[in-house]
Amino acid sequence: MTYARSQKGMSLLNWMLVLAVVAFLASTAFKIIPHYLDYYSIEKAITSVETDKAADVRTIPEFYTYVGKAMLINGVRDLKLEDILEVKQENNEFRAHLQYEKREPLIKNIDLVVHFDKETRVRMP
Repeated sequence: MTYARSQKGMSLLNWMLVLAVVAFLASTAFKIIPHYLDYYSIEKAITSVETDKAADVRTIPEFYTYVGKAMLINGVRDLKLEDILEVKQENNEFRAHLQYEKREPLIKNIDLVVHFDKETRVRMP
């Protein structure tokens, strides 16, 4: 029975270390996940211009209006659409370039930075 002492489990110090790591990862996730959700909702709004026949988007201002309404519905309020989205019209399609970055303070002078950059071609309905 010399092994009974080595099989007792983790000590209090080890448990506190594990809890600190889990708390750090959870804090980081709670700060980054909302930015990804906003990005995916904007991206979905851009691609839905092609499939939404009722919207009948034909011009660049209509494109901005459609995406802006989708942002409002999805609760994306801390981004200015004109600053993050550049739309060009070529032939029978739109070229939408979504580019922006968000910073979240983590610890004192350390920030979490997420950068989004995607270009999408959307055919007119």
